[in-house]
Amino acid sequence: MQYLCSTSHNLWDVTLGFSGGNTVRLAEVANVRDTVAEPRAFATLNGADIVGFSVYRTQGASDVSVADAVAEAVADLGNSNPGIRFALVGDNVSYTAGNYHSAMDTLLEGAALSVVVVFLFLRDWRATVVAAIALPLSIIPTFFALDLLGFSLNILSLLAVTLVTGILVDDAIVEIENVVRHRNMGKSAYQAALDASDEIGLAVIAISATIIAVFAPVGLMSGVVGLYFREFGLTVAIAVFFSLLVARLITPIMATYFMTGRPPAEERKGRLTLAYETLLRKSLRWKWATIGAAFGLFAVAIVSLISVPTTFLPPEDMGRLTLTVELPPGSNLDETRAVTDEISRRVATFDEVGGVLTRAGASMNGQQDARYAVISIDLLHKAQRSRSSFAIEADIEKVLASIPDVRLRFLDNRGGRDLSFAVLGSDGEAVQNAADTILREMAEDESFVSPASDNVAMRPELRITVRTDEAAALGVSAADIASTIRISTIGDVDSKLANFSEEARQIPIRVVLDRAARGELAIFQTLNVPSADGRQVPLAAVAEIGFDQTVAAIDRFDRQRRIEIGADMQRGLTSGQGLDRLSQLESVRSLPAGVRAQATGDSDTEGEVFESFAVAMGAGIMLVLIVLILLFRSVLAPWTILASLPLSIGGVSAGLLLSGNAISLPVVIGILMLMGIVTKNAIMLVDFAMEREALGLDRLEAVVEACQERVRPIVMTTLAMIGGMLPSAFAIGDGGEFRAPMAIAVIGGLLVSTVLSLIVIPSLHLLQSDLSDRLSRLFRPSLQSAEVGLLER
Repeated sequence: MQYLCSTSHNLWDVTLGFSGGNTVRLAEVANVRDTVAEPRAFATLNGADIVGFSVYRTQGASDVSVADAVAEAVADLGNSNPGIRFALVGDNVSYTAGNYHSAMDTLLEGAALSVVVVFLFLRDWRATVVAAIALPLSIIPTFFALDLLGFSLNILSLLAVTLVTGILVDDAIVEIENVVRHRNMGKSAYQAALDASDEIGLAVIAISATIIAVFAPVGLMSGVVGLYFREFGLTVAIAVFFSLLVARLITPIMATYFMTGRPPAEERKGRLTLAYETLLRKSLRWKWATIGAAFGLFAVAIVSLISVPTTFLPPEDMGRLTLTVELPPGSNLDETRAVTDEISRRVATFDEVGGVLTRAGASMNGQQDARYAVISIDLLHKAQRSRSSFAIEADIEKVLASIPDVRLRFLDNRGGRDLSFAVLGSDGEAVQNAADTILREMAEDESFVSPASDNVAMRPELRITVRTDEAAALGVSAADIASTIRISTIGDVDSKLANFSEEARQIPIRVVLDRAARGELAIFQTLNVPSADGRQVPLAAVAEIGFDQTVAAIDRFDRQRRIEIGADMQRGLTSGQGLDRLSQLESVRSLPAGVRAQATGDSDTEGEVFESFAVAMGAGIMLVLIVLILLFRSVLAPWTILASLPLSIGGVSAGLLLSGNAISLPVVIGILMLMGIVTKNAIMLVDFAMEREALGLDRLEAVVEACQERVRPIVMTTLAMIGGMLPSAFAIGDGGEFRAPMAIAVIGGLLVSTVLSLIVIPSLHLLQSDLSDRLSRLFRPSLQSAEVGLLER
């Protein structure tokens, strides 16, 4: 036996007493050493042993501030301990800071493009300045409101700020363009601002109100998806609210005192304007055909959108790869070290790799076992390398494929696999058989890469079966047997260990069998177990000792046996396609009674995203309808405006298919954003047409004039919003992969909806107005007779 304690005192001369008066020196029966505890885990950095620690921020604290404070504290600690070297092996703060700087650059670039669009259309530097000032006047109060709400500048709030850039100048553009139009009529700056503001006021309020009506409820969503939607939705709603205040209160005043120059000469209509008017009159003449074609395009768009694959989040290059290592059951820590050292050596040959951190002794989900290890591969920043992290990961997989008897799996940035689901049931054996059948069928399908379950491997164990009759006759309890085995192999639990005091040191004393003896089955059979009367009974006299195997772990969920299965998807396939493929497997479709399969992790959250999206879209459309009914004081007119929503679907599907992006959380958020902003064009057309018709103009001519007068601000605001989102669409900088799919979806939806709105909405408005007239003539006699009856009474 080994008796681990301090060798500075003659503890080996301690005399041990036995029954009958016999004694023996401790040194005769044990080795006494002052040493360290037996290692059950280790950590290495680039192959060298290290001691690592992690620092986490408290709730509400800033990542960047905490990182700066920790860096300062570590530097002071290193100065006071020159023999110890500290190195930062990984952090999330660099990505956070990079995402912030990238978002700010995108914001400035988008704002500049929006201003350039205004100048190219108006060709008036004074009007351009007035429109440009609306952006800082809207965004600065937004940051102040976010601070009051306790929001942080994270990837979602920054995403909202960058994508809302074009929208923030949208209201100001509409206002200032109308001021310019009235100024060109020869009016003074004061009168032009007054008349333009009064004329366009309802449309500007309606545009902003629809956006707020969509995003305010989204910001109140709960659950996991609500954590993603909340800050984004409320940030957009707050920013649009401030832009409305600026457009209605500040922009007209600035136009009054700033746009005092001589109005330019009236320009002749260009070829594009004349071509649009010709096409418009033809579409109004064949309005039923126009609307029928629009419905046909909508049907094609829906079919195309259904064919777009789905996923929870788009893959991001965050400069770090996470590799899990699993050795066969029964492997010891030395074998794990040999494998991880070989992995580190091979990975270090890549020029893009900055460091390899290994943590062994536990799996990614916290299961303690010497055969598990997690390797973090830090890459150079993507601006310093020519390949993406996904290409590097593929090459590393090829290099490591020749390592025998080891299971290697790369995880995503959230520590999971592309596809994950659980098999659950009350009958553990049925669940295990079902999981094995599913795994076999998945392994035969090339769509799934390295499918595996969390307990598919059986681990060896030394099983001790107590013979209860003999044990009871000899007065030996099962608890005494368990205590003897535990103390002999790993020592007693820490709380029960005696301590040896040496100056300031408190050294626990652990008594265990010699390491070589722990590998001999005969030694265990001869261990003595104390009986109730104080005698020592050989373990073999009361128990059967032998080798066996058992499942590596048993996991339960809601009191049901749970086996989780994960797999990566073949290159080019998404997790959504994986779920569809999984549901088609015969082993999944024919699960036995009482056994079910349930998506977990990102796969489960992906389904929650689309469910929440359906609820949010339904609530948003209802609120937008209510807002428009109240503003226009009409029940039918808002339906014409809402018809612009399906017109944008074709642009979304086209943008995603052409760019190769899947429908993910950012795309869903982008579609919600489209719900608020694509109604802008229809609102401007319908509002102006109703005003002209109220002044006595023929309905057809009122619609034509509304389109002629509003085509320029519609195109201007659309291009300004596209310009504001264009930098995000190129996925430049940290976090660009998250922003790009949303920007692409919004840009595609805006382009298509704008083109179709200028053609389809006028025809719909004419049909809606004719229907409104028929309904009025139909119900007017009934209303008049009811009114006469009331007067007679």
